[in-house]
Order: sequence, then structure tokens, then C-alpha cells
Amino acid sequence: MGAPSASYGPDADERKKVTATDILSRKRGKKIVSVTAYDYSTAKLVDSAGIDIVLVGDSLGMVVLGYPDTTRVTMDDMVHHTAAVARAWPKALVVADLPFLAAGVSVRDTIGNAGRLVREAGAEAVKLEGGMRVRDEIRALVDCQIPVMGHVGLTPQSIHAFGGFKVQGRTQEAAEQVLRDAVAVQEGGAFAVVLEGIPSRLGERITRELAIPTIGIGAGPGCDGQVLVFHDMLHLFLDFTPKFTKSYVEVGDSIRAALVDFREEVRDGQFPAAEHCY
Repeated sequence: MGAPSASYGPDADERKKVTATDILSRKRGKKIVSVTAYDYSTAKLVDSAGIDIVLVGDSLGMVVLGYPDTTRVTMDDMVHHTAAVARAWPKALVVADLPFLAAGVSVRDTIGNAGRLVREAGAEAVKLEGGMRVRDEIRALVDCQIPVMGHVGLTPQSIHAFGGFKVQGRTQEAAEQVLRDAVAVQEGGAFAVVLEGIPSRLGERITRELAIPTIGIGAGPGCDGQVLVFHDMLHLFLDFTPKFTKSYVEVGDSIRAALVDFREEVRDGQFPAAEHCY
């Protein structure tokens, strides 16, 4: 039997390779769509749907590795999973997260860690959390020819400082700080910035004031694009469901039902049947 077709997207075969420059050019244009992936098979599925950016997020720590948050994800984890995604050769732009303490400590360390994601794992851009405090590191990465996506607002690597997964930018002062962080990301030379967990009006304001695209996750419809975690949108991660996500299909329920059917058929002697045997 031949390999299944990967032509689910309306123009999957005709698509050109998406680059960071392409994403930058989409400011106030066609909405940017991003989905996370952490392995080869998922990356193939995501890319077959015509998604613009496949994000190898450190969210893998929670939805794949079972950690309570993202702070326990290591550089080796990110290199391993990014390499698996890159081996799918997606036409989508492959962006990989710099995990906790892989950025924001020193410019030298940030360059070295980002370099691993590009050279060893095959990432085509990196994402790092933080605004004003990482502006110089963003600039240094861009100077090293590594495209950078920023991430401000609710930055999950900072949950201990935030006191949990809390919406950011609710007060006027806090909103101004999120805006300053987004501007700093732009000044550093990032080609786009993720806005997470902020009020919709603030997401719209930042999008209006920045010259680079904003990609929202819990930041309202006014952003230049949206990103969702693969496991959330398919209801594969059952521990909790963030308010900002939408389950497009209850895959988790279907998988569980299939497993129960398999269990019963094995116990009843129905599987394997003659057609499944050599």
C-alpha cells in the first residue's frame, strides 16, 4: 500500500516554503495560522493542512512529557523534538522555543542555545519569551542571521513570578508594560511576536501600534494571526482546557473508544481475525 496523500490543504502541493520574511510581510494582510507540533507524524499532518508556522513549543513539557509547567523543559528536549519535526520537511516555517533559562541569562548563552536549535535540530527560527529584558539578545540573534519570534504577555516560563497562569495587562500600568515589551521585541529585530493571555482590547492596540505581525493565543481576534496547541484543539490533553482554546474535534474521546474496542476484541478472541494474519 502506498503512502497516504498529504493534499488535505487547498493548495498543499503548490505552496512555497514559508520563511520568516514571508511572515513579516503578512502584517495586516492574510491572517497567519500557527499550530504546535512535537514529532514527525504530527508535523506532517499540520503541514498537510496548509498551516503557515509549525511551532515546536516548550508546551511539549506539559502535553507530551507530563510536567506541571514548562520550566522543566531542557535544551536537549527541545533539540530532540525540533529535529523530529524538521525531518518532516514541512513547507510551514519551523519555529522552536528556547526553553527556561536558555535565554535571558546572557547573550553568549542565548546565541549558543539558539544555534543548537538551528544547526543540530533544523529550526528555521527561534522563539523566546520576554520583552525589554531580552531586547539585546534578540538583536544579537538577528545579527547572527537567526530569525526571532518574540513572546510577551502571559509568558509561561514566568509563572512562578506571576503567581500562576494569570491574564496579564488588566490594569492600565500593566497594559503599558506589555506594550513596552512588545515594542522592545520589535526594536530587537524580531519578525513577529506572540501575544498570550492578555485582554482583547490590548491585543488589538498592540497589533495596531506594531509594524511586525502579532500572533495571538488568548489575545483576541484583533491580532494578525493565531496559534493553538495541537493537543488542545483536538482535545487530546485532558488535564485542563484553557479558556482561550477551542476543541475542533473530540479526538481524545474517539481514541479512548477505539482502545476500549481493541481491549474487548482481544479478550473475546475477535482480534486478530483471519485477514490480519500471515
